[in-house]
Amino acid sequence: MRWLCLLLIMFSASALADVATPADVAKRIVALSPHTVELLYAIGAGEEIIATTDFANYPDAAKQIPRIGGNYGVQLDKLLALSPDLVVVWGDGNQAQDIARIRQLGLPLYISAPHTLQDVTKDLLQLGKLTGHEAKAAQVAATYQRQLQAIQQHNASKTPVKVFYQLWSNPLMTVANGSWMQQLLQVCRGDNVFADAATAYPQVSLEAVLMRQPQVIIKTAETGNPQSLNWQQWPEIPAVKNQQIYTIDADLLQRPTPRLVQGLTQLCQVLDRARSNHHSVLSGQPAQ
Repeated sequence: MRWLCLLLIMFSASALADVATPADVAKRIVALSPHTVELLYAIGAGEEIIATTDFANYPDAAKQIPRIGGNYGVQLDKLLALSPDLVVVWGDGNQAQDIARIRQLGLPLYISAPHTLQDVTKDLLQLGKLTGHEAKAAQVAATYQRQLQAIQQHNASKTPVKVFYQLWSNPLMTVANGSWMQQLLQVCRGDNVFADAATAYPQVSLEAVLMRQPQVIIKTAETGNPQSLNWQQWPEIPAVKNQQIYTIDADLLQRPTPRLVQGLTQLCQVLDRARSNHHSVLSGQPAQ
């Protein structure tokens, strides 16, 4: 109850700047990204979604929602024909020209643009207000905050472990400071070997990975990228030599929704294993 009261005090007083409030609570919602669909289902507003975009696949019910767009953009003619009373877009994912056009058309608009772990809470509460699901949204937000804080506290004093996060294999890409994933690695005390790269999502070489000697490699499933990388060809890398290569569902890590807690828990567990393995190697004991 304490969490609910604090969250309502913090966020119920005013709407975010990127909100064009509908006249009444929204009942015909178009959610133009997978994570906004998840957020709406999480607060009990999933049944009000009348259209979405490709890759909106959670929960299972979301797979039945009609599609009106994807990476190529939004089919604005279909959007208008649906007469939505709320359009929820992803500020960093949907095309800027589509968002601008939706705004020009005068449709009630909410822009989800989470850049920090705390922004998930803001999205939940604001969407709850717009859809009339405030009580459920506050409950979900409070649970998320409590679980996130517990994970942060549990890992705060752990020894850093050197990690390479494989975002994509061909071309080989990773994450750095300024990326969403960097925040998660920091929570789990992962020392990102490319944190100091010039861009948030840099392309790197195998030689560069070898030079930085990561103790663990985290991969994600790469749908649409069949030329996956075989790390076993690089036994000089400690993570390869010590069999510390793990795969985690990217949706759990990279979608800013309450399910992020599951992905963060898995990430921290993986880094704990790598940390334990490293200590065993240093002490000459068999790896756990």
